[in-house]
Amino acid sequence: MSKALEDIAAERQRQISFEGWSPDHDDAEHSRGQLAKAASCYAYEAGRTDHQRETSRGHAPLSWPWADKWWKPSDRRRDLVKAGALIVAEIERLDRIAARSLSA
Repeated sequence: MSKALEDIAAERQRQISFEGWSPDHDDAEHSRGQLAKAASCYAYEAGRTDHQRETSRGHAPLSWPWADKWWKPSDRRRDLVKAGALIVAEIERLDRIAARSLSA
């Protein structure tokens, strides 16, 4: 596994273990695309110029799905790792929905 994929998996585990964003939480609280929207915000942030990043520091994007206090961009690579982990969380959420519908 590449370092990038390892870092995404570690970030997802951190989100679960440290932040408490468990699969049960994701299923109950983020059923309207919030995880994918948050991932897109971090990915977009990573693609912005240094000037753009600096002038908007501290302000969450308009499409950010949660309170501003949860918007925590850092450097470009870290922002992409966060985006990747949020994408994984959304894919896993969708997979759980599909598995439940198959077993019903």
